[in-house]
This record gives sequence, C-alpha cells and structure tokens, in this order.
Amino acid sequence: MDWRHRPRCDETPAWAALQQHFTQQFSGTAAFDLRQAFAQDADRAARFSFDAAEVHSDLSKNLIDDEAQRLLTQLARECGVESLRDAMLAGERINTSEQRAVTHVHWRSESKDATAPDRQAPAAPENIVNLRREITATQSAMLAYADAVRADSAFTDVVNLGVGGSDLGPRLVVQALRASGVANGPRVHFVANMDGHELAELLPELRVDSTLFIVASKSFGTAETMQNAASARAWFAAQGGTDVARHFVAVSSNTAAAEAFGAGRCFAFDEGVGGRYSLWSPIGLPIAIAIGSAAFRDLLAGARAMDAHFAQTPLARNLPVQLALLDLWCRHFHGFGSRCVAPYHHGLRRLPAYLQQLEMESNGKRVDTRGRALSLHTAPVTWGEVGSNGQHAFFQMLHQGTQPVPVEFVLVRNPAHALPGHHTKLLANALAQARALMMGQAGDAPERHFPGNRPSTVLLLPDLSPHSLGALLSLYEHRTIVLGALWGINPFDQWGVELGKRHAGEIEAALHSGDVTALDVSTAGLLKQLR
Repeated sequence: MDWRHRPRCDETPAWAALQQHFTQQFSGTAAFDLRQAFAQDADRAARFSFDAAEVHSDLSKNLIDDEAQRLLTQLARECGVESLRDAMLAGERINTSEQRAVTHVHWRSESKDATAPDRQAPAAPENIVNLRREITATQSAMLAYADAVRADSAFTDVVNLGVGGSDLGPRLVVQALRASGVANGPRVHFVANMDGHELAELLPELRVDSTLFIVASKSFGTAETMQNAASARAWFAAQGGTDVARHFVAVSSNTAAAEAFGAGRCFAFDEGVGGRYSLWSPIGLPIAIAIGSAAFRDLLAGARAMDAHFAQTPLARNLPVQLALLDLWCRHFHGFGSRCVAPYHHGLRRLPAYLQQLEMESNGKRVDTRGRALSLHTAPVTWGEVGSNGQHAFFQMLHQGTQPVPVEFVLVRNPAHALPGHHTKLLANALAQARALMMGQAGDAPERHFPGNRPSTVLLLPDLSPHSLGALLSLYEHRTIVLGALWGINPFDQWGVELGKRHAGEIEAALHSGDVTALDVSTAGLLKQLR
C-alpha cells in the first residue's frame, strides 16, 4: 500500500468489525470483566505480554480480549501502518504539511560506515546516505566537544537554555541517568521558562569563570530561549566575563544567528528533526556533557535496538504498534479521555511532562492529512506523577472516581542505590496498585466499595541505564507516530504552537505602548490592569 493513500482508521472494514465486537462483548450486560477473564484463562498474562529491546510489557490488565486485539492488528494493516513506517525509515517526506522527511531516527543509526545502510533498517536511499555522512561528522564533533568540556576542570556548571523539545527530553535523560549514577560530569542545569524567576534563582549559584551556557533553539529565534540567553549574556558581562565565545555554545539550524549572538561553536542539525523527537541530535549536547560520549552512544544504541524491533517485528508482536492500538481502543471504544503515567523511579519523575509534549503536541490535531475535519477525538490527556507520591494524591480518584482512567506503570527492576528495603517496598506498591485497580473491593459500606475492573499497563526495564532508557524513549516515539498514522493525521507539525506566539507579540507591543485598539475588550481590560 502506498503510504500517501492510506485510509483513516474509521474508514476501514476492521473499524466496523471492532464496533460490532465492542457492542457484543464490552457493553451492557455483556460488559467485559478482568477478574473473570483471568479466572477463565490461565495464559492471559503470557499472551498479552511483549518484549522489545530491553522493555518488558504486560498489557493483560487492560479491558481487551483476543478478538479485539486481532481486529486492532488488522486495523493497523488496513491503515497502512507498515508502509508509513517503512517510508519514514527510508527518508521519504511523510511530514506532508511541511514537505519534509522525518529524520530523528537517522541520528541514532550506526555511524561506523555512513555510506552503508544501517544493518537494522531497510537499505537507505542516496539522500539518507548523504544525511548520515553529515550526521556522523556533526555527532563526532559534538561528542568530542562534550568530552573536552568534561575534561576541562575549569567548567563546573553547564546551563541549558531551551524550551519544549530543547528542554524536556534532555532534562528527563540527565535526571534519569543522574539518579542512576551515570551522569557524572559537570553539574547540568536547565532553564526553560520565560518567567525570569527561574533563571534569577539559578544565577547566584554560578560563577562566571566556570559556567558554560548552551543556547538550544532550532530557529535561534524561540522567544523564551532568546530572552533567557540575552539575560544570561548580560549577567555574564556584568560579572566581568569577557570571553563570550568560550562560555556560550549554540545548538541550532540557524548558524548565522548563533554566530551573531557570539556563540563560539554552533552544532547544527537538519530541518527533518522535530523538536520533541530531537534529544538524539545535537539538542542532546547537555546529555553528552553529563554522561560522556560512550554513554551517549549507548543511549543511541538502545533507541536503535527499539527501532529494529519496530522495523522488523510482525504487527501482532510489535510493541510500539500494540501499545498504539491499545491507546486507540481505550480512547474510542471505551471512551477514556485521559491516560495516567506513573513512573516508579525518582529518575523518571519528568517522564509525564516529556510525554505530554511528545503525545499531545504530536497528535492534538483536528484535521487529517487531507485537510478533512475528524469525526473522532484524537490525543487523550496525558498526565501523571512519580510513584509512590501519586498514591497519596490522585490515586483515590483512580480507584473510586466515576470515570475510569487507564494507568501506565513504569518500573525498573534494579535500583542504583544501596539503601536497604526501599526498592522492594517501591516495587511492591506499584504492583499492588495495579492489582487493586483490577480486583477492587466489595466493602461493608458504600464509601468502602471499590468497583475494580480498572485497566492498567506495566512497562518494566531491567535498570535505568543509557541503553534501556534509549529503548524506552524510542518506544514512546514510535507508539506516538503509529497512533497518528491510525488517525490519519500528521504527528510531526505543530501549527497550534505558532498561533499563540503571534498573539503574544501583538500583546507585548501593547503592553509597552498602551495602545489596546486592536485587542478584544477582555484582553484590553486585563492589559490595563497589568500596566
């Protein structure tokens, strides 16, 4: 099937069959019950478990049966998921609204021989071979620079100035690998918010002669990043700093603007790398400085292992595909409007925030790739908090609220710390929550009744290493892309982000001038209050 002529999920024969199956087995008096499903099927857990790269998953506690899974897998075939996947890996321009290839996967391809196709992917066409040559050169230079910064004892602190994809992915990875003891380089800080309080809180902790600033902006025009960069450079000068080129480095596609700013180095990347998919590119420079080039290459290798699974594994056992199909099943057939992500590891505390951008910026769309309005809802709300903290906050709603919410538990088998007792209790709590959501409790009073039969998924890593973390994040990326393919939307553009920026420019000008004639009455009134 040509990926450009794929049907949307609701236009396929499998969709109609799924609707009929749901009505017969999952609604009314025939409502599916997890407790009965496990009682009647001793092999259910094994059959609904999947292994991919270093990620083990258990999907068995979801409101799904074998026939639904079979029909969903058929739906993926009818929607041309395989053809779109292959087109992406081959470097075709699947980002149709911007007429671009999607190239983030190539930033983690094998770099030993850029002229040869990746041994784990389909043969690459000439444009991708050329791109990989550029990637190899840029990546080598970036990692050499990162190791040089790590070896330079004069640098004690590195501050990454970025927002969105230039912040969330690198921040998550550095935090995760710091918790695992891998991030052993200079202290790496992240400043994203345009609110000056964030930068102002950090600056007193820094010394002008021992701080390196990374200005990360694809366009080198992102409002939040450039405001923070200008303030950081002003602070640097006010503190007596003179060598801007040594203490400021840029990551951007706009090398001319970076040079004009005064950055001593600029590591560029191609337009096909979307922000929320960009941590594998030079946007990952703060990661490389924190963990070193060898560990960064291991992060890429973990992602590449998941890429190989995604590219080669049949749909019925393909974990990114099956997770995306489960998301579709929960969203459209069960009507679940949100998904809770509960990582039971301190290092993954920013995972829900990272996934909010990845999933909702990618798939929060209302028209398909042909410009047709969608007749079904797309991206559910992604939210969550690190476990076990969430148990003392929102888990009450998960267990007894009126609207069931699928929960995704992310567990790590082996901890990096040596404190006795902690990790066993942590894992026990995670498994207990998943079991309690399913089992419920009869209760001797209405307020003590727990309905149970509430869905959850478990994703399990052996440890929180660069390799396993790379595999996990690649898994989430492919899952998001597959879900976009099922909905027939483009998960690689983000026009809604641009609209707010345009209004912000107009209102900022009005705040300076006081001229509110072009504004609506409400905004004009608030602006007068602020002035």
